[in-house]
Amino acid sequence: MPNFAVVNMEGKEVSTIDLAESVFGIEPNAAVMHQMVVNYLANQRQGTQSALTRSEVSGGGKKPWRQKGTGRARQGSTRAPQWTHGGVVFAPKPRSYSFTVNKKVRRLALKSALSTKAASQEIVILDEIKLDEYKTKVIVNMLSAIGATKKALIVLPEVDGKVIKSANNIKGVKTAQVNELNVYDILNADKLVIVKDAVSKIEEVYA
Repeated sequence: MPNFAVVNMEGKEVSTIDLAESVFGIEPNAAVMHQMVVNYLANQRQGTQSALTRSEVSGGGKKPWRQKGTGRARQGSTRAPQWTHGGVVFAPKPRSYSFTVNKKVRRLALKSALSTKAASQEIVILDEIKLDEYKTKVIVNMLSAIGATKKALIVLPEVDGKVIKSANNIKGVKTAQVNELNVYDILNADKLVIVKDAVSKIEEVYA
């Protein structure tokens, strides 16, 4: 069972916590994690690219020259793909790239990502994040104190507007609630900063 220190916003240890083996201590499955990362990135694609085929390009109704006797190759339209200003062969059209993944696979991938972070000691457990006002500097100082100065994902037990807005404009820092966690953000972060109350919610959902 993984054991981690619980620290305060100044980086001082205040207690310890045992994380659930079934969530933070499983053998990571690289294949399902890769599948979920591909799924996340595919779902972010807008799919709005578009080009015109030869039937959609304006003009080209008249045959450029007669079929035979000119010495040139026969042509039927100036909007064929080989012509300048012609249509595009197999032109891309707006479409959705999103696809769904089996629920069991999603759960296994998330637990694998959390276990990967736990095994590499890239998880920091905070006792709480308390802000009296919207203050980015407080979050910057907190991250510096706990050693999360690069890319960090702060996991909150519930929506906290002050924390979210205070962390919004810090480069490389993202916030998420337990129900918003995804494999891509977890693996992309150098440090996973989890509030203690959020740990119990994660274990309740995924254990």
